[in-house]
Amino acid sequence: MITLLWQSPAWLEAEKVKDAYEKAVFAGGCFWGMEKYFSEEPGVVSARVGYTGGRTADPSYEEVCTGLTGHAEAIEITYDPSKISYDDLLAFFFRHHDPTTLNRQGPDVGTQYRSAIFFHTPAQRVSAEAAKAALDRSGFFKRPIVTEIKLAGSFYPAEDYHQDYLKKNPRGYCSIQVQSETIGQILRSALKKDKG
Repeated sequence: MITLLWQSPAWLEAEKVKDAYEKAVFAGGCFWGMEKYFSEEPGVVSARVGYTGGRTADPSYEEVCTGLTGHAEAIEITYDPSKISYDDLLAFFFRHHDPTTLNRQGPDVGTQYRSAIFFHTPAQRVSAEAAKAALDRSGFFKRPIVTEIKLAGSFYPAEDYHQDYLKKNPRGYCSIQVQSETIGQILRSALKKDKG
């Protein structure tokens, strides 16, 4: 008797686990640094860099850099919600860039470097809006948060040389502005209250 791999209990269990994973998409400036930091977080299964939020199908890096595609440099994260929550990912996101600068992060300037959260579910939208509002209310940042919150659309993976860029090029440059852990504390407290 031949047992087909796709019918085996191990395969079915692996598919259940895979189906339990969720996606999150964030834009916070240079995608190389965001990918590196997020991929090191326990519970993050994978992270890949790409382009989203614009109107051009399957754009190249050069096209995105013109600012004419409407896309942001972004990261798509696959995560295990039994190990890390979406709220924890939001706190991590807000700690690893400056959400108060419009269309720029450090020396990187242009709409492709904007701060954005692209939600996949109504629950992600609620959490993202609550996190942004909580940080604005907290007074932690001296300027208003300009992070846009939009429904996730097509995500176009960036060219291969951009994937795992800082792992392949440890001396590579990317402006990441790590903020205080206070952000995490503010969000954990506020999001817990919002969820009852």
